[in-house]
Amino acid sequence: MASLRSSSIHPEIPMPLALWALTISAFAVGTTEFVIVGLLPTIAESLGVSLPSAGLLVSLYALGVTIGAPVLTALTGRLPRKTLLLALMALFIAGNVFAAVAPGYGSLIVARFLTGLAHGVFFAIASTIASGLVSRERESSAIAMVFLGLTVALVTGVPLGTWIGQSFGWQATFLGVVLLGVIGLIASAVLVPSDLPQSASPGLRAQARVLTSPRLLLVYLITALGYGGNFIAFTYLAPMLTDVTGLSAGAVSLVILLYGASVAVGNILGGRLADRMGPVPALTVIFAGLAVLLAAFGLALPHPVAAAAVVALWGGFAFANVPPLQAYVVQIARQVSRDAVDVASGLNIGAFNLGIALGAAVGGVVVDHMGLIAAPFVGALIVAASIGLIRLSGRLEEPTKATVAA
Repeated sequence: MASLRSSSIHPEIPMPLALWALTISAFAVGTTEFVIVGLLPTIAESLGVSLPSAGLLVSLYALGVTIGAPVLTALTGRLPRKTLLLALMALFIAGNVFAAVAPGYGSLIVARFLTGLAHGVFFAIASTIASGLVSRERESSAIAMVFLGLTVALVTGVPLGTWIGQSFGWQATFLGVVLLGVIGLIASAVLVPSDLPQSASPGLRAQARVLTSPRLLLVYLITALGYGGNFIAFTYLAPMLTDVTGLSAGAVSLVILLYGASVAVGNILGGRLADRMGPVPALTVIFAGLAVLLAAFGLALPHPVAAAAVVALWGGFAFANVPPLQAYVVQIARQVSRDAVDVASGLNIGAFNLGIALGAAVGGVVVDHMGLIAAPFVGALIVAASIGLIRLSGRLEEPTKATVAA
């Protein structure tokens, strides 16, 4: 593995092929996570449940990720990275098969939760594998490349999956995701090397340092608030566009395509921005832009062209924060508990999805009591609150840097 790391030091040398395997797998995982947003009205009608009840399919999937990411990452610390990666993809495939044949709402909830367990560990491990394949100065870009799979899922997988679900039934969408999972499994088996760097399994003391580190806990809170605020609105994007903006189901798929295209650009630029500016300044810019765009979307909702234009920018800011946040956690974890970087990374994946779970749940309450049009404004307030925490995290960093310099 030393040769892989050293070969990536110079920017003109391309990223290792193993990163493409992780990106392909992330595409499959990202599609099953986010396609549900476009299918909420279809599933609610098919199963005879309310929109907020259908929204629980987002919340409980995210809860599975929240639980699975830190717990299973810690429990599987001794497994070879490639073995674990392939096992996770197999669990992911099984969960989506279960969802495709689920006879009712309760079974679908269980299937989503089980699939979420695999999702959490996948992204925790994929982030640390990516970091180990490149030089330190390219870590954010390598992590961004993995998460590019999520963005491509939003560009192609989610709109296509939404259209398939609307045309042939939501079960057909999950069968399509199963096929994507099989492709991801094969790509990982072929392209990911077997001699991946293997960290020593962290002891209880190393894990405790992660769980009690004020700096890491603060970043986890930033992740949950910043990401969760976005999902207060994003979870109900499809019904907002149909019920408030007045778009047809087909037009909604096209707007989601715009959102995904914006995400693809934002994800890459977010990683590069963090590499150049550092995580704290980059996150300040990204979350400020996200708060403004959420509020703008609320104002633009009654106007189809304006709403679509805001969505085309919203996606980029919504997901540009992912690489800087994940790289920031890895950076702090190396200082706090070098033996538990995987655990710290897993906890941040859990924080992302705790934010999604809480955001979707809060969004359901907002929709029930205040209406669909209120969701973007509430989301904007939550995201804006996270900016103060980002600045606080930056101030906590300064004494550490001064100590290192001394």
